[in-house]
Amino acid sequence: MLLLKSLSGEKIERFPVWLMRQAGRYMPQYRELRAKEKDFLSFCKNVELAVKVSLLPLELLDVDAVIIFSDILVPLEPMGINVRFEEGEGPHLEWDGNVKALRKITSKDTEFINEIIREVKRTQDRVPVIGFCGAPWTLFAYAVEGKGKADFKRAKLFMWERREEYLEFLGLLSENLVEYLKGQVKAGADLVQVFDSWLMHMPYEDLKEYAILLKAFFERLKRELGVPVIYFYRGSGEYLKLLRHVPVDAFSVDWTVDMFSWMEKEDMAFQGNMDPSILYCTEDVIQRKVLEFLKRVPRKTKYVFNLGHGLSPDMELKKVKLLVDTVKGYKVG
Repeated sequence: MLLLKSLSGEKIERFPVWLMRQAGRYMPQYRELRAKEKDFLSFCKNVELAVKVSLLPLELLDVDAVIIFSDILVPLEPMGINVRFEEGEGPHLEWDGNVKALRKITSKDTEFINEIIREVKRTQDRVPVIGFCGAPWTLFAYAVEGKGKADFKRAKLFMWERREEYLEFLGLLSENLVEYLKGQVKAGADLVQVFDSWLMHMPYEDLKEYAILLKAFFERLKRELGVPVIYFYRGSGEYLKLLRHVPVDAFSVDWTVDMFSWMEKEDMAFQGNMDPSILYCTEDVIQRKVLEFLKRVPRKTKYVFNLGHGLSPDMELKKVKLLVDTVKGYKVG
């Protein structure tokens, strides 16, 4: 499969392409399916609907991978944290702050995720299936703040003022996420991605300690999963200086990272880097910017085209399809 070949450094004719949040509200077909469930979390847990949504990008965009439809907050619920989604507002989490009361989980606690993967694998075998989870810091930040915030002040204060509990919480999250992903791989996931969507809110000095925890976390994932692991984080290339020794198969980076310079001096595989705002441009500008970007990639493998963040609800399906087609039409040989 093209994506797996590129990650391992094998010779490829073109760069593989898939997109974060590739199945979403910008698709009329998604909105039609979403209307069949009362709330977003119920939608994620409806195996039949989640499978159909997962497969929409393969059918409509012809991408090179299927990422299962779910949410990074799913494993927090069986840990004892109340998770709900308000329409138009995003997630709301309720937790009393008692780290000792949080539970260890097994993959059986989120068996619906594994069922989604098995059914997606049964339905198609053309492209790899990507399982995923949130990273320890990002899930910790959500749990403490109660929702996504502009500054994550409460999470930082918890980290600084309740240091032992902070480390205990991150340790438990790491244990639970390993089990969560092991269930996904056992169900058939060909690779996994770990999302650290809020890492850019962590001060650089604290990142030094977190990088040590991440290194141990990913070492265990590599040892126990036996499939490629991609780490997505949001933050600058300065962060990558500390994270570069984390043992992952690829770093998925946003548009603030000078990825091309890193490619010239390091052998690590990369994914992403293009600003998703390009999709608000006219079609000719989208094509031009994508081709300019691809021509700058200083290698012929070990790169997966993606955006630096997920697709937004107000983007146009035809422009997303144009982006995918443009990438697929570019030959690296």
